[in-house]
Amino acid sequence: MAKREDRTQREQNDNLSKKLIAINRVTKVVKGGRNMRFSALVVVGDENGSVGLGMGKAAEVPEAIEKATQLAKRAMKPIAIKDTTIPHEIIGKFGRGQVRLMPAEAGTGVIAGGPVRAVLEVTGIKDIRTKSLGSNNPINCAKATIDGLMGLRNAEQIAALRGKSPEEI
Repeated sequence: MAKREDRTQREQNDNLSKKLIAINRVTKVVKGGRNMRFSALVVVGDENGSVGLGMGKAAEVPEAIEKATQLAKRAMKPIAIKDTTIPHEIIGKFGRGQVRLMPAEAGTGVIAGGPVRAVLEVTGIKDIRTKSLGSNNPINCAKATIDGLMGLRNAEQIAALRGKSPEEI
């Protein structure tokens, strides 16, 4: 019992911020009636340039959230950040959802709605402007935002791809 308490204590103190984006009730019609379960979408980040998204499904809401959190932790990837904003403008796409991410000056804040805001806040981006285009489904918006963030490159990465030094660019 002590080991279980120690493990859960460590998991709570891992310095990751978690945000629940959406919970859906999903129903499967079977011979005996309807089988209801819950699907949860969670985003996890270290507020220092890493972010992960996870979806979990279970018979109870807390179990679904826990599964989604574990999947999001495993899916964490680093992204390129320039001070408190992003290095350049980019459009993230997933399905019919598109999210346009635009850098902003210091002090602007996070100008985003719903799922996009949740993803950006756990990532650690403080100043950004966004526009959600196409689908407004929370899953599509969150995944499109992650897609856009994964496509960001800073000057050092671009210089390395071209075989030059960052000063030449």
